Amino acid sequence: MKRGKNYQESAKLIDRAMLYTPSEALDLAIQTSKAKFDETVELAVKLGVDPRHADQQVRGAVVLPHGTGKTVRVLVFAKGDKAKEAEGAGADFVGAEELVDKIQKENWFEYDVVVATPDMMGVVGKLGRVLGPKGLMPNPKSGTVTFDVARAIAEIKAGKVEYRVDKTSIVHVPLGKKSFGVEKLNDNFKALMEAVVKAKPAAAKGQYLKSVVVSSTMGPGIKINTAKVLE
Repeated sequence: MKRGKNYQESAKLIDRAMLYTPSEALDLAIQTSKAKFDETVELAVKLGVDPRHADQQVRGAVVLPHGTGKTVRVLVFAKGDKAKEAEGAGADFVGAEELVDKIQKENWFEYDVVVATPDMMGVVGKLGRVLGPKGLMPNPKSGTVTFDVARAIAEIKAGKVEYRVDKTSIVHVPLGKKSFGVEKLNDNFKALMEAVVKAKPAAAKGQYLKSVVVSSTMGPGIKINTAKVLE
């Protein structure tokens, strides 16, 4: 795969044989971010789990201390007082069956997170095939199926991110924007890694953190020493 000039120049700044501390790696991720826009700094964690087994799933959510730097649009499925509560808490879209029709018929996806009250899950379940593949299906583990919609919306707007191991045993999560600087990105990194480590399944054997890599949207990956992750 042929890489652009900026990528090649950035790659020269990284020692491929080196395992960096989190702050060193994040500093390099900022230095190697050459795009003209404010790139996102991303985290990829390879875990020693087999996601084919239900007892080795790793999934959860954490509120990043400094948010993600992204404006998050929240869609809430609720009725009555809970719908009013969602509107009052700043949800971008609130509704019930009519939103199911809109999503199914118009292929409507102008939102980033979906929250639902438990009594609406029978309705939302009809969208499983549509929302599931996009990672938008509400889930109690990530706090997006709840009667406390105001709290859920507040946390999401404050920078709550969901992490979930994929088929290749990797967790991909945004840490924030390049413009945050090393200190804020490091705070977000620590919060995320603490959550991922705490979520280790009892059934996982051997080394849990196989590799930890950070990179900017367009930049090369920088490996972090797994022994230094929680220091």
